[in-house]
Amino acid sequence: MLYFNGFLEQIQIIKKGNFGTSLNDACLEANKIANMADENVNIDLSDLENNHQEIGDAHEGFSIDTPLRDDAFEKSDDEKIAVIQEHMRGIMETLGLDLTDDSLIGTPKRVAKMYVKEAFGGLNPERKPGMSTFNNLYRYNEMLVEKNIVVYSTCEHHFLPIVGRAHVAYISKGKVIGLSKMNRIVDFYAKRPQVQERLTKQVVKAMQEALGTDDVASVIDAKHLCVNSRGIRDIDSSTVTADFGGAFLDPEKKSEFLYYINMKTQFDA
Repeated sequence: MLYFNGFLEQIQIIKKGNFGTSLNDACLEANKIANMADENVNIDLSDLENNHQEIGDAHEGFSIDTPLRDDAFEKSDDEKIAVIQEHMRGIMETLGLDLTDDSLIGTPKRVAKMYVKEAFGGLNPERKPGMSTFNNLYRYNEMLVEKNIVVYSTCEHHFLPIVGRAHVAYISKGKVIGLSKMNRIVDFYAKRPQVQERLTKQVVKAMQEALGTDDVASVIDAKHLCVNSRGIRDIDSSTVTADFGGAFLDPEKKSEFLYYINMKTQFDA
């Protein structure tokens, strides 16, 4: 059991400190802090991992920012690929797979390249798309909605796919943004280990910062294969998250946005 005012507060202590690069180091430092506070506590790595397992299944997130270590970008992409390749090889060998087989021999490198260059490419801030804006010379003052943006992401709790659609809207306060930039910003934040709640808020925050307005909203509807293909194995359920800023907190504006994203859009060739 964990004490020290509950597990979540313990995690915050670990996150705020600079306790090395391992969870075990973090546990040791957290115990020191707790002992100085005269708390009867002894935290080990298994406690932390067990509680993280419970939180992961509950789909709780701690912050709008993706949790990254300070040394996250010290290695080059090629160096990361080499390290991940060896770890992947070890996983496959542990599972009993024969890596001399023609079908499997290249898998460790393929997976490593996919993680670094594609599936988790959005972890690198250098890949963030440019968010150039333009003056709203045509004085369009109603909401602009970009809907049905394809989302391919990865659940950070089980490293299984999240697949769905995002709908993003804003109301200009003098600036407008290229339509494709809205798709690209969704894709950038999706390409990393994620929780859907965080992804929804990161998209809104990025749009607000680019446009200089709080009047941004996003809704994401997605299937999580960690639910659909394992555990409960409910293949029909999906998860809907929303974040409304500024004018979208008004019930009428919120309803208008939801009405637009529910419009059936189909163009026959």
